[in-house]
Amino acid sequence: MSGERVLAVEHLSKAFDGVRAMRDVSFGVAAGELCALIGPNGAGKTTCFNCINGQLRPDSGRVWLAGVEVTGRAPRDMALAGVGRTFQVAATFASMSVRENVEIALLSHAGLAEAYLGRGSGTRRAQADALLERAGIATLADRHCGALPYGDAKRVELALALAGNPKLLLMDEPTAGMAQAERSALMATAAELARRDRVAVLFTEHDMDVVFGHADRIVVLDRGRVIADASPEVVRADANVQAVYLGTPAA
Repeated sequence: MSGERVLAVEHLSKAFDGVRAMRDVSFGVAAGELCALIGPNGAGKTTCFNCINGQLRPDSGRVWLAGVEVTGRAPRDMALAGVGRTFQVAATFASMSVRENVEIALLSHAGLAEAYLGRGSGTRRAQADALLERAGIATLADRHCGALPYGDAKRVELALALAGNPKLLLMDEPTAGMAQAERSALMATAAELARRDRVAVLFTEHDMDVVFGHADRIVVLDRGRVIADASPEVVRADANVQAVYLGTPAA
């Protein structure tokens, strides 16, 4: 991995009622890098995300963000430290415009009460419009979120995640529920943001066309362990990965 390491995960383990969801997981993501975290259902991907972002505290191991240990910090503290996150299901204020949603996110990250009182409209217009431009949806600024197609709603969620000017962007199933063309377009936008703004991007994804088409590097989990951490070309050819997840090619 080249470049400045933004995220470092060291020997993370987590169990639930005796069932080990993660076992000694270690990897890192560099500035400007798009890294995919993949594996079969139950491999530990969501648990790993939640331990990085603070929804869960690992039983052991450490999480570092830009050289500072952040293990177990609350999600709000992680956001303030420079971690943005999108979720499998896009969540926006449906009755508000796209621009207003982003303005509220900007005010919230600034710690301003107007965000929570719903009176933030208009106060961060220029910043909001700039974020919508980065997310590729500037033309939708005045549309109400409740009327958006799902693919556009996912892009609004990306703009919301960027409102905190993150060093690290966590994208959990970013293309779930989207048409194939929308999937490729969204991930191309994420890749452009990563490289232009030097954001480290870690994403989970079940669509292997998306993973192998856009990831710079792939980390593969199986039963809570890292079984591969390499370039897409190396991972695709890995016999162990083929056996447990990608499927063994026909002879």
